Amino acid sequence: MSRGVLLLAHGTPDSLDDMPEYLTRVREGRPPSPELLEEMRRNYAAIGGRSPLTQITLAQATALERELADGTRVTVGMRNWRPFIADALAALAADAITDVVALPMAPQFSRVSVGKYQAAVAAGTPPRTAVRFVSSWHDHPGLVESLAEKLRAALQQGRWDAVIFTAHSIPARLAREGDPYPDQVTATATAVARAVGLERWQLAYQSAGRTPEPWLTPSLEQAIEGVAGTAASRVLAAPVGFVSDHTEVLFDIDVQARAFARARGVELGRTESLNTAPTFIRALGDLVRAQCDRATTL
Repeated sequence: MSRGVLLLAHGTPDSLDDMPEYLTRVREGRPPSPELLEEMRRNYAAIGGRSPLTQITLAQATALERELADGTRVTVGMRNWRPFIADALAALAADAITDVVALPMAPQFSRVSVGKYQAAVAAGTPPRTAVRFVSSWHDHPGLVESLAEKLRAALQQGRWDAVIFTAHSIPARLAREGDPYPDQVTATATAVARAVGLERWQLAYQSAGRTPEPWLTPSLEQAIEGVAGTAASRVLAAPVGFVSDHTEVLFDIDVQARAFARARGVELGRTESLNTAPTFIRALGDLVRAQCDRATTL
Protein backbone atom coordinates (compact mmCIF):
# COMPACT_ATOMS: atom_id res chain seq x y z
CA MET A 1 0.00 0.00 0.00
CA SER A 2 1.52 3.32 -1.10
CA ARG A 3 1.74 6.05 1.51
CA GLY A 4 1.05 9.78 1.29
CA VAL A 5 1.02 12.84 3.51
CA LEU A 6 -1.58 15.60 3.29
CA LEU A 7 -0.58 18.95 4.77
CA LEU A 8 -3.70 20.86 5.79
CA ALA A 9 -4.03 24.64 5.81
CA HIS A 10 -6.75 27.27 5.93
CA GLY A 11 -6.44 28.45 2.33
CA THR A 12 -6.17 31.89 0.82
CA PRO A 13 -7.56 33.51 -2.36
CA ASP A 14 -5.33 33.65 -5.42
CA SER A 15 -6.18 37.30 -6.09
CA LEU A 16 -8.29 40.17 -4.80
CA ASP A 17 -10.91 39.25 -7.41
CA ASP A 18 -11.40 35.93 -5.60
CA MET A 19 -12.15 37.62 -2.28
CA PRO A 20 -16.00 37.41 -2.43
CA GLU A 21 -15.98 33.66 -3.08
CA TYR A 22 -13.22 33.08 -0.54
CA LEU A 23 -14.96 35.00 2.26
CA THR A 24 -18.24 33.22 1.49
CA ARG A 25 -16.46 29.90 2.00
CA VAL A 26 -14.80 31.08 5.23
CA ARG A 27 -18.22 32.24 6.45
CA GLU A 28 -19.72 28.84 5.60
CA GLY A 29 -21.94 30.06 2.80
CA ARG A 30 -22.83 33.52 4.11
CA PRO A 31 -21.74 36.24 1.66
CA PRO A 32 -19.62 39.01 3.16
CA SER A 33 -21.00 42.49 3.62
CA PRO A 34 -19.65 45.18 1.27
CA GLU A 35 -17.84 46.71 4.25
CA LEU A 36 -16.08 43.44 5.18
CA LEU A 37 -15.19 42.77 1.56
CA GLU A 38 -13.62 46.21 1.18
CA GLU A 39 -11.75 45.87 4.48
CA MET A 40 -10.26 42.51 3.54
CA ARG A 41 -9.26 43.76 0.11
CA ARG A 42 -7.44 46.67 1.77
CA ASN A 43 -5.71 44.31 4.19
CA TYR A 44 -4.50 42.02 1.43
CA ALA A 45 -3.47 44.98 -0.72
CA ALA A 46 -1.29 46.16 2.17
CA ILE A 47 0.77 42.94 1.93
CA GLY A 48 1.08 42.90 -1.85
CA GLY A 49 -2.38 41.76 -2.96
CA ARG A 50 -2.21 38.14 -1.86
CA SER A 51 -1.09 35.97 1.02
CA PRO A 52 1.90 33.64 0.49
CA LEU A 53 0.18 30.87 2.49
CA THR A 54 -0.45 28.52 -0.44
CA GLN A 55 3.01 29.01 -1.90
CA ILE A 56 4.70 28.42 1.46
CA THR A 57 2.60 25.35 2.29
CA LEU A 58 3.49 23.85 -1.10
CA ALA A 59 7.15 24.57 -0.36
CA GLN A 60 6.79 22.89 3.03
CA ALA A 61 5.33 19.85 1.28
CA THR A 62 8.27 19.70 -1.12
CA ALA A 63 10.77 20.04 1.73
CA LEU A 64 9.00 17.37 3.80
CA GLU A 65 8.95 14.93 0.89
CA ARG A 66 12.68 15.46 0.53
CA GLU A 67 13.15 14.99 4.29
CA LEU A 68 11.23 11.70 4.33
CA ALA A 69 13.24 10.44 1.35
CA ASP A 70 11.36 7.13 1.20
CA GLY A 71 9.00 7.62 -1.73
CA THR A 72 6.19 9.06 0.39
CA ARG A 73 4.11 11.55 -1.60
CA VAL A 74 3.45 14.82 0.21
CA THR A 75 0.67 17.05 -1.04
CA VAL A 76 -1.44 19.97 0.18
CA GLY A 77 -5.14 20.39 0.88
CA MET A 78 -6.85 23.65 1.86
CA ARG A 79 -10.13 23.96 3.73
CA ASN A 80 -11.33 27.21 2.17
CA TRP A 81 -9.58 27.45 -1.19
CA ARG A 82 -7.86 25.51 -3.94
CA PRO A 83 -6.35 22.95 -3.76
CA PHE A 84 -9.28 21.71 -1.66
CA ILE A 85 -8.85 18.89 0.83
CA ALA A 86 -11.29 16.54 -0.93
CA ASP A 87 -9.59 17.12 -4.30
CA ALA A 88 -6.15 16.40 -2.82
CA LEU A 89 -7.40 13.15 -1.26
CA ALA A 90 -9.04 12.13 -4.52
CA ALA A 91 -5.81 12.80 -6.43
CA LEU A 92 -3.87 10.61 -4.00
CA ALA A 93 -6.42 7.81 -4.35
CA ALA A 94 -6.27 8.08 -8.14
CA ASP A 95 -2.54 7.36 -7.88
CA ALA A 96 -3.24 4.31 -5.68
CA ILE A 97 -2.07 6.08 -2.51
CA THR A 98 -4.51 4.78 0.07
CA ASP A 99 -2.59 5.18 3.36
CA VAL A 100 -2.50 8.87 4.22
CA VAL A 101 -1.18 10.89 7.15
CA ALA A 102 -3.17 14.12 7.52
CA LEU A 103 -1.09 16.80 9.23
CA PRO A 104 -2.69 20.19 10.00
CA MET A 105 -0.33 23.16 9.87
CA ALA A 106 -1.79 24.26 13.21
CA PRO A 107 0.03 22.79 16.22
CA GLN A 108 -2.63 23.42 18.88
CA PHE A 109 -6.02 21.71 18.74
CA SER A 110 -9.29 23.60 18.79
CA ARG A 111 -12.56 22.27 17.49
CA VAL A 112 -12.97 25.45 15.40
CA SER A 113 -9.60 24.99 13.69
CA VAL A 114 -8.15 21.48 13.66
CA GLY A 115 -11.59 20.05 14.39
CA LYS A 116 -12.84 21.52 11.11
CA TYR A 117 -9.88 20.02 9.28
CA GLN A 118 -10.82 16.65 10.71
CA ALA A 119 -14.39 17.04 9.51
CA ALA A 120 -13.26 18.08 6.01
CA VAL A 121 -10.88 15.12 5.79
CA ALA A 122 -13.56 12.70 6.99
CA ALA A 123 -16.04 14.06 4.44
CA GLY A 124 -13.52 13.93 1.59
CA THR A 125 -11.82 10.60 2.20
CA PRO A 126 -12.38 8.21 -0.75
CA PRO A 127 -13.45 4.60 -0.18
CA ARG A 128 -10.64 2.21 0.77
CA THR A 129 -8.37 5.06 1.88
CA ALA A 130 -7.10 4.98 5.46
CA VAL A 131 -6.26 8.33 7.08
CA ARG A 132 -4.07 8.76 10.15
CA PHE A 133 -4.81 12.24 11.55
CA VAL A 134 -2.32 14.19 13.67
CA SER A 135 -4.73 16.08 15.91
CA SER A 136 -2.24 17.97 18.08
CA TRP A 137 1.52 18.48 18.14
CA HIS A 138 1.78 21.57 20.33
CA ASP A 139 4.48 20.05 22.56
CA HIS A 140 6.55 18.21 19.98
CA PRO A 141 10.23 18.78 20.79
CA GLY A 142 11.01 19.65 17.18
CA LEU A 143 8.32 22.33 17.08
CA VAL A 144 9.55 23.79 20.36
CA GLU A 145 13.16 23.88 19.15
CA SER A 146 12.12 25.40 15.80
CA LEU A 147 10.32 28.25 17.56
CA ALA A 148 13.17 28.59 20.05
CA GLU A 149 15.69 28.99 17.21
CA LYS A 150 13.71 31.90 15.78
CA LEU A 151 13.30 33.48 19.20
CA ARG A 152 17.02 33.18 20.00
CA ALA A 153 17.87 34.86 16.70
CA ALA A 154 15.48 37.74 17.43
CA LEU A 155 16.72 38.17 21.00
CA GLN A 156 20.21 38.76 19.64
CA GLN A 157 18.98 41.84 17.76
CA GLY A 158 19.53 44.27 20.60
CA ARG A 159 17.63 44.71 23.86
CA TRP A 160 13.92 43.90 24.03
CA ASP A 161 11.87 45.28 26.90
CA ALA A 162 9.20 42.59 26.61
CA VAL A 163 8.39 39.40 24.73
CA ILE A 164 4.78 38.62 23.85
CA PHE A 165 3.94 35.14 22.56
CA THR A 166 0.88 35.19 20.29
CA ALA A 167 -1.65 32.77 18.86
CA HIS A 168 -4.96 33.08 17.03
CA SER A 169 -7.86 33.87 19.33
CA ILE A 170 -10.99 31.72 19.63
CA PRO A 171 -14.37 32.47 21.27
CA ALA A 172 -13.98 32.43 25.05
CA ARG A 173 -17.01 30.17 25.45
CA LEU A 174 -15.09 27.34 23.79
CA ALA A 175 -12.50 27.44 26.56
CA ARG A 176 -15.28 27.39 29.16
CA GLU A 177 -16.71 24.33 27.40
CA GLY A 178 -13.40 22.49 27.69
CA ASP A 179 -11.67 23.21 24.38
CA PRO A 180 -7.97 22.39 25.02
CA TYR A 181 -6.66 25.18 22.79
CA PRO A 182 -5.67 27.82 25.41
CA ASP A 183 -3.93 25.23 27.58
CA GLN A 184 -2.01 23.92 24.57
CA VAL A 185 -1.01 27.43 23.48
CA THR A 186 0.23 28.14 26.99
CA ALA A 187 2.16 24.85 27.00
CA THR A 188 3.87 25.71 23.71
CA ALA A 189 4.82 29.21 24.87
CA THR A 190 6.07 27.91 28.21
CA ALA A 191 8.24 25.26 26.55
CA VAL A 192 9.74 27.76 24.09
CA ALA A 193 10.49 30.26 26.86
CA ARG A 194 12.15 27.51 28.89
CA ALA A 195 14.21 26.40 25.89
CA VAL A 196 15.75 29.87 25.50
CA GLY A 197 15.97 30.64 29.22
CA LEU A 198 13.42 33.43 29.03
CA GLU A 199 12.11 34.23 32.50
CA ARG A 200 9.73 37.11 31.76
CA TRP A 201 7.17 36.91 28.98
CA GLN A 202 3.47 37.38 28.23
CA LEU A 203 0.88 35.51 26.18
CA ALA A 204 -1.66 37.33 24.02
CA TYR A 205 -4.24 36.40 21.41
CA GLN A 206 -4.68 38.02 18.03
CA SER A 207 -6.90 38.07 14.94
CA ALA A 208 -10.19 37.63 16.80
CA GLY A 209 -13.25 37.09 14.63
CA ARG A 210 -15.92 39.67 13.97
CA THR A 211 -18.64 38.31 16.25
CA PRO A 212 -20.25 40.04 19.23
CA GLU A 213 -19.31 37.31 21.72
CA PRO A 214 -16.11 37.63 23.80
CA TRP A 215 -12.92 36.11 22.41
CA LEU A 216 -9.84 35.04 24.35
CA THR A 217 -7.88 37.87 25.92
CA PRO A 218 -5.63 39.66 26.40
CA SER A 219 -5.48 40.71 22.78
CA LEU A 220 -2.12 41.60 21.30
CA GLU A 221 -3.17 45.26 21.33
CA GLN A 222 -4.11 45.06 25.02
CA ALA A 223 -0.73 43.51 25.81
CA ILE A 224 1.09 46.23 23.86
CA GLU A 225 -0.92 48.92 25.66
CA GLY A 226 0.00 47.42 29.00
CA VAL A 227 3.68 47.31 28.11
CA ALA A 228 3.58 50.87 26.78
CA GLY A 229 2.36 51.97 30.19
CA THR A 230 5.63 50.74 31.70
CA ALA A 231 7.75 52.97 29.44
CA ALA A 232 9.00 49.99 27.41
CA SER A 233 10.24 51.03 23.98
CA ARG A 234 11.01 47.75 22.19
CA VAL A 235 8.59 44.80 22.23
CA LEU A 236 9.03 41.47 20.46
CA ALA A 237 6.02 39.50 19.21
CA ALA A 238 6.73 35.77 18.94
CA PRO A 239 3.91 33.84 17.23
CA VAL A 240 3.68 30.26 18.53
CA GLY A 241 0.35 29.35 16.94
CA PHE A 242 1.41 29.88 13.31
CA VAL A 243 3.99 28.01 11.24
CA SER A 244 4.17 30.20 8.14
CA ASP A 245 3.81 33.73 6.86
CA HIS A 246 0.20 34.67 6.02
CA THR A 247 -2.22 37.52 6.66
CA GLU A 248 -2.45 36.96 10.43
CA VAL A 249 1.32 37.50 10.57
CA LEU A 250 2.08 39.85 7.69
CA PHE A 251 -0.91 42.15 8.21
CA ASP A 252 -2.31 41.62 11.71
CA ILE A 253 1.13 41.84 13.34
CA ASP A 254 3.47 43.53 10.87
CA VAL A 255 1.03 46.23 9.72
CA GLN A 256 -1.88 46.60 12.13
CA ALA A 257 -0.28 45.81 15.50
CA ARG A 258 2.93 47.59 14.55
CA ALA A 259 0.99 50.78 13.74
CA PHE A 260 -0.91 50.44 17.04
CA ALA A 261 2.39 50.11 18.90
CA ARG A 262 4.04 52.99 17.04
CA ALA A 263 1.19 55.31 18.01
CA ARG A 264 2.05 54.54 21.64
CA GLY A 265 5.77 55.10 21.27
CA VAL A 266 6.62 51.39 21.08
CA GLU A 267 8.74 49.64 18.44
CA LEU A 268 7.19 46.24 17.71
CA GLY A 269 9.43 43.51 16.31
CA ARG A 270 8.58 39.93 15.38
CA THR A 271 10.32 36.58 15.25
CA GLU A 272 10.69 35.04 11.79
CA SER A 273 8.06 32.50 10.75
CA LEU A 274 9.07 28.85 10.54
CA ASN A 275 8.15 28.39 6.87
CA THR A 276 10.70 25.84 5.54
CA ALA A 277 13.32 26.15 8.29
CA PRO A 278 15.30 22.86 8.37
CA THR A 279 14.64 22.16 12.06
CA PHE A 280 10.91 22.61 11.47
CA ILE A 281 10.85 20.34 8.44
CA ARG A 282 12.69 17.67 10.42
CA ALA A 283 10.01 18.01 13.11
CA LEU A 284 7.29 17.41 10.51
CA GLY A 285 9.19 14.34 9.35
CA ASP A 286 9.31 13.01 12.91
CA LEU A 287 5.57 13.56 13.27
CA VAL A 288 4.83 11.66 10.07
CA ARG A 289 7.11 8.74 10.95
CA ALA A 290 5.62 8.46 14.43
CA GLN A 291 2.09 8.47 13.04
CA CYS A 292 2.93 5.76 10.51
CA ASP A 293 3.93 3.49 13.40
CA ARG A 294 0.40 3.69 14.80
CA ALA A 295 -2.61 1.70 13.66
CA THR A 296 -5.25 4.32 14.55
CA THR A 297 -7.07 5.88 11.60
CA LEU A 298 -9.60 8.66 11.27
